[in-house]
Amino acid sequence: MRLSSAERLSIRSVVQAVAGPSARVRLFGSRLDDRLRGGDIDLLVELDQPVDRPVLLGADLGARLQQALGDRRIDVVLVAPNVAEQPIHRVARATGVEL
Repeated sequence: MRLSSAERLSIRSVVQAVAGPSARVRLFGSRLDDRLRGGDIDLLVELDQPVDRPVLLGADLGARLQQALGDRRIDVVLVAPNVAEQPIHRVARATGVEL
Protein backbone atom coordinates (compact mmCIF):
# COMPACT_ATOMS: atom_id res chain seq x y z
CA MET A 1 0.00 0.00 0.00
CA ARG A 2 1.46 3.32 -1.05
CA LEU A 3 0.00 5.49 1.70
CA SER A 4 1.79 6.35 4.91
CA SER A 5 0.18 5.67 8.27
CA ALA A 6 -0.29 9.45 8.70
CA GLU A 7 -2.08 9.65 5.33
CA ARG A 8 -4.33 6.72 6.25
CA LEU A 9 -5.18 8.38 9.56
CA SER A 10 -5.93 11.69 7.81
CA ILE A 11 -8.22 9.96 5.33
CA ARG A 12 -10.17 8.15 8.05
CA SER A 13 -10.45 11.34 10.10
CA VAL A 14 -11.74 13.45 7.21
CA VAL A 15 -14.21 10.77 6.07
CA GLN A 16 -15.65 10.31 9.55
CA ALA A 17 -15.82 14.07 10.20
CA VAL A 18 -17.71 14.68 6.95
CA ALA A 19 -19.74 11.47 6.53
CA GLY A 20 -20.21 10.44 10.16
CA PRO A 21 -18.46 8.19 12.66
CA SER A 22 -19.90 4.98 11.21
CA ALA A 23 -18.48 5.66 7.72
CA ARG A 24 -15.95 3.10 6.51
CA VAL A 25 -13.32 3.76 3.87
CA ARG A 26 -11.41 1.39 1.59
CA LEU A 27 -8.43 2.08 -0.62
CA PHE A 28 -8.56 0.35 -4.00
CA GLY A 29 -6.80 0.65 -7.33
CA SER A 30 -3.16 1.25 -8.18
CA ARG A 31 -2.16 2.63 -4.76
CA LEU A 32 -2.40 -0.91 -3.37
CA ASP A 33 0.50 -2.06 -5.54
CA ASP A 34 3.86 -1.18 -3.98
CA ARG A 35 5.65 -1.84 -7.29
CA LEU A 36 3.91 1.03 -9.08
CA ARG A 37 4.56 4.75 -8.87
CA GLY A 38 2.22 7.72 -8.93
CA GLY A 39 -1.46 7.31 -9.60
CA ASP A 40 -4.51 8.76 -7.97
CA ILE A 41 -5.96 7.75 -4.62
CA ASP A 42 -9.13 5.70 -5.15
CA LEU A 43 -11.41 5.51 -2.12
CA LEU A 44 -14.66 3.66 -1.51
CA VAL A 45 -16.68 5.30 1.28
CA GLU A 46 -19.38 3.04 2.71
CA LEU A 47 -22.30 4.55 4.60
CA ASP A 48 -25.05 2.78 6.57
CA GLN A 49 -27.57 5.60 6.18
CA PRO A 50 -29.14 7.10 3.03
CA VAL A 51 -27.53 10.28 1.72
CA ASP A 52 -29.62 13.25 0.59
CA ARG A 53 -27.11 14.46 -2.01
CA PRO A 54 -24.53 11.76 -2.73
CA VAL A 55 -22.79 13.67 -5.52
CA LEU A 56 -22.37 16.72 -3.29
CA LEU A 57 -21.08 14.57 -0.42
CA GLY A 58 -18.56 12.87 -2.71
CA ALA A 59 -17.32 16.22 -4.03
CA ASP A 60 -17.07 17.63 -0.50
CA LEU A 61 -15.08 14.60 0.65
CA GLY A 62 -12.75 14.86 -2.34
CA ALA A 63 -12.09 18.56 -1.73
CA ARG A 64 -11.46 18.10 1.99
CA LEU A 65 -9.19 15.14 1.39
CA GLN A 66 -7.18 17.18 -1.11
CA GLN A 67 -6.78 19.90 1.51
CA ALA A 68 -5.64 17.35 4.08
CA LEU A 69 -3.28 15.38 1.82
CA GLY A 70 -2.01 18.06 -0.52
CA ASP A 71 -2.68 18.57 -4.19
CA ARG A 72 -3.27 14.97 -5.26
CA ARG A 73 -5.92 13.47 -7.47
CA ILE A 74 -8.44 11.70 -5.24
CA ASP A 75 -11.43 9.74 -6.52
CA VAL A 76 -14.25 9.10 -4.05
CA VAL A 77 -16.89 6.45 -4.74
CA LEU A 78 -19.86 6.36 -2.35
CA VAL A 79 -21.93 3.39 -1.24
CA ALA A 80 -25.16 4.07 0.64
CA PRO A 81 -28.55 2.37 0.85
CA ASN A 82 -30.06 4.86 -1.61
CA VAL A 83 -27.17 4.85 -4.12
CA ALA A 84 -27.56 2.41 -7.01
CA GLU A 85 -24.80 -0.17 -7.04
CA GLN A 86 -22.46 0.02 -10.02
CA PRO A 87 -19.71 -2.36 -11.20
CA ILE A 88 -17.07 -0.06 -9.62
CA HIS A 89 -18.65 -0.69 -6.21
CA ARG A 90 -18.23 -4.45 -6.58
CA VAL A 91 -14.64 -4.13 -7.78
CA ALA A 92 -13.73 -1.75 -4.93
CA ARG A 93 -15.27 -4.05 -2.31
CA ALA A 94 -13.59 -7.14 -3.75
CA THR A 95 -10.12 -5.65 -4.15
CA GLY A 96 -10.04 -2.78 -1.62
CA VAL A 97 -8.36 -2.66 1.76
CA GLU A 98 -10.13 -1.00 4.67
CA LEU A 99 -8.19 1.90 6.13
